[in-house]
Amino acid sequence: MISRLTGTLAAKRAPQILIDCNGVGYEADVSMTTYYKLPEVGERISIWTHLLVKDDSHSLVGFDDEQERRLFRQLIRISGVGPKMALAILSGIDERQFALCIANNDVAMLTRLPGVGKKTAERLIIEMRDKLDVIAAETPAQQVANAGRSVVNEAIEALQALGYRPADAEKMISSAQRQGETGASASQLIKKALQSMVKA
Repeated sequence: MISRLTGTLAAKRAPQILIDCNGVGYEADVSMTTYYKLPEVGERISIWTHLLVKDDSHSLVGFDDEQERRLFRQLIRISGVGPKMALAILSGIDERQFALCIANNDVAMLTRLPGVGKKTAERLIIEMRDKLDVIAAETPAQQVANAGRSVVNEAIEALQALGYRPADAEKMISSAQRQGETGASASQLIKKALQSMVKA
């Protein structure tokens, strides 16, 4: 699975881009939301990717961030929504606006998106409601809190991958948080936790 590409933007012609990764060129289709954020040709670029596998081809879809890729993957699981329609939806609306449409049952807004009819809009609302209503309801303060939780979870999972038991990993990271500065990254928490173990 190709999950992320970092290299030089060799060419861009909507909706496709070409990334040169140490002499190997990767083509990827992107949403217009991602396309408008691209740097100039010749500059460095890093994108998240999703590999589409069909009987007669393998193709890449690129995303500016992991949230856009997550929404794409949720969309293509819905009956009647293929990769092309998912990209069209992402080209016309960002994840937060989409979540608000789902939460508000806004069929009219969704049908303004390319290729989305009334039946598809209603299906999107039904099947995506449980996945996106939490995102739509988050306040800025909650977003910061959730970001902090995800950093802690990432650090705990990393320690577990190193062989520490879940309970021990949680204690180590909790201790590292008390000793460290507010807003520490996952790698900083892991480093401090491991240093504390060595000293102990």
